[in-house]
Amino acid sequence: MARAADAKKPTGALVLADGAVFLGQGLGAEGAAVGEVCFNTAMTGYQEILTDPSYAAQIIAFTFPHIGNVGANAVDIEASSPAAAAAARGAIFRTAPTAPSNWRAEESLHAWLKKRGVVALAGIDTRALTRRIRERGMPNGVIAHDPNGNFDLDRLRADAAAWGGLEGLDLAKDVTTRQTYRVAETRWRWPAGVGAPQDPRFTVVVFDYGVKRNILRALGDVGARCIVLPADATAEDALAHEPDGVLLSNGPGDPAATGEYAAPQIRKLVDAGVPVMGVCLGHQMLGLALGARTKKMSQGHHGANHPVKDLATGKVEIVSMNHGFAVDAATLPKGVKETHVSLFDGSNCGIEVEGKPVFSVQYHPEASPGPQDSHYLFERFAAAMDKRKAG
Repeated sequence: MARAADAKKPTGALVLADGAVFLGQGLGAEGAAVGEVCFNTAMTGYQEILTDPSYAAQIIAFTFPHIGNVGANAVDIEASSPAAAAAARGAIFRTAPTAPSNWRAEESLHAWLKKRGVVALAGIDTRALTRRIRERGMPNGVIAHDPNGNFDLDRLRADAAAWGGLEGLDLAKDVTTRQTYRVAETRWRWPAGVGAPQDPRFTVVVFDYGVKRNILRALGDVGARCIVLPADATAEDALAHEPDGVLLSNGPGDPAATGEYAAPQIRKLVDAGVPVMGVCLGHQMLGLALGARTKKMSQGHHGANHPVKDLATGKVEIVSMNHGFAVDAATLPKGVKETHVSLFDGSNCGIEVEGKPVFSVQYHPEASPGPQDSHYLFERFAAAMDKRKAG
């Protein structure tokens, strides 16, 4: 009888700072991890989500019930810098992944999570957790995995309550590259896989606040070689490479904290007249550099099915998003125009500087995962670089 009881003993736990407890089956790495708990509504691309450096210090609850059934592989890892190897600290699933069934699978999700040090939990009511986040905001929590099911729930709750959260945290410094490197790749295509740009015509400097591989590959698709710089690089460092354009990448943490050292450098690049494109955290950083402010969101935007309206054309794009902070549109200065808004909550999703080749979006035009409605933004960036080259 004791053995039967032990077999049913929960081996995984999620404990929130307010004392709520969710018990289930532990997966992946053993141990415990503290972070901000959010939910992601994407139905595909779990490996890309879990390796997106923008999720540093977060625990992701997937709303789609069947996660992990196609396994994992080396190509779909989105973290570009070794410093961003972990990205998300934890993952939560409705049901435990079955054995992988996909021609690209190299290992099971459980084995892959364990190797990457990501603590996971399955078998909990993810709908109840999602409703809790929608109604109360993203809580701090601890996710734990112990094969023997031994948990000190009071201590885990205290650890969750003691963690300070994301506000004020500069996490870009934790996931950025430590040294400059170069990339010349294009998006994955069947059957050849990842390719190389043919006769690249642009040099693009990328400020790495936690850049995703597919952003670099999307730039390769429009003919760019990428030179990736650390987050704390200066405008002078960037301009020394004589770039045709500069991309401000996605990344984690509080944009106001990273902006303390990044925003002044971005302002110099804008003043230098070089084409600038910002994505996600890079969008928020550009907003700060131009004089706007950012704010923390209650539940954020995390998924691959978010409707965003282009205010210039009236077109609605379905996009991939991952952010818990937003540019406050009410603080945009004169000469900076709002270009895109979320149709979920009306929050700002894009800006541009009038009369200059400078623009940014809150969402992820490279997708991975997600729809490809917004790939045109890289073409827009390429057109701005072509115009500058032509004089």
